[in-house]
Parts: sequence; structure tokens; C-alpha cells
Amino acid sequence: MSEKIGEVTHYFTDLGVGIIELENKLEVGEKIRVKGSTTDFEQEVTSMEIDRDEVEEAEAGESIGMKVRERVREGDEVYKL
Repeated sequence: MSEKIGEVTHYFTDLGVGIIELENKLEVGEKIRVKGSTTDFEQEVTSMEIDRDEVEEAEAGESIGMKVRERVREGDEVYKL
């Protein structure tokens, strides 16, 4: 499997936004895979936010908000493809 870059810590159902605690750097334009017991999909990172400010990249230790195309769950792992 690819490099693990983080884990989902929250999901806002009404917004379709997942909060991901990063363990490694992530940039807009990269592809990710979200994998969990009932979750498994890939998508491109089209935008992400830190504290409601849009950012192009985020570092390890930061939490980002990102629009996801499917429901994600707390504990789902996020990999860079």
C-alpha cells in the first residue's frame, strides 16, 4: 500500500467534509486513498482548509478540512497515491 499520511478524526455530514490529522505533508493536486472497515475510495485533493483558511499545502501535525466525495468515518486511514 502507499504511504500513510493521516487519519480521519471527524466528518461533517451536512457539508461532506472530512477532518484529517496529518502525519505527513499533503498538497492540493495530489491523489489520496481513504481506507477503513467500510470505506475505500480514491480522489484528488482539489482544496483543503486549516481553521477555515484555504491552503495549498499542509504539514505533519496539522488538521485539515477537505471536501470528500464519499462519507468517511473516524479512524479511517488516508494514504497518498
